[in-house]
Amino acid sequence: MAGFSLSDLETIIRERADSGDPDSWTAKLFARGIDKAAQKLGEEAVETVIAAVKADRQGLVSESADLIYHWLVVLGISGVPLSDVLKELESRTGRSGISEKASRPKG
Repeated sequence: MAGFSLSDLETIIRERADSGDPDSWTAKLFARGIDKAAQKLGEEAVETVIAAVKADRQGLVSESADLIYHWLVVLGISGVPLSDVLKELESRTGRSGISEKASRPKG
């Protein structure tokens, strides 16, 4: 899929969420709400870490795709557009990660 982007995936997720299709996993996740979507995101994060630690390249690729998909679902349910996350990342590119983290409020 040359040229496929996270924005493309965000659009697909939104379309499927709005479809009401009973055979759509995306529509089901949106219907079940943030608790289920966040649970799935956490599960996929753990599976991604396991694949990385095992040096399972194909597993890491596959689990990373699942992780990104479920992350975008959680953002969608939460009403947070991908563009907001990208803006935040862009704002951090001019400083070191160490100083950025140090500037965050403690708590």
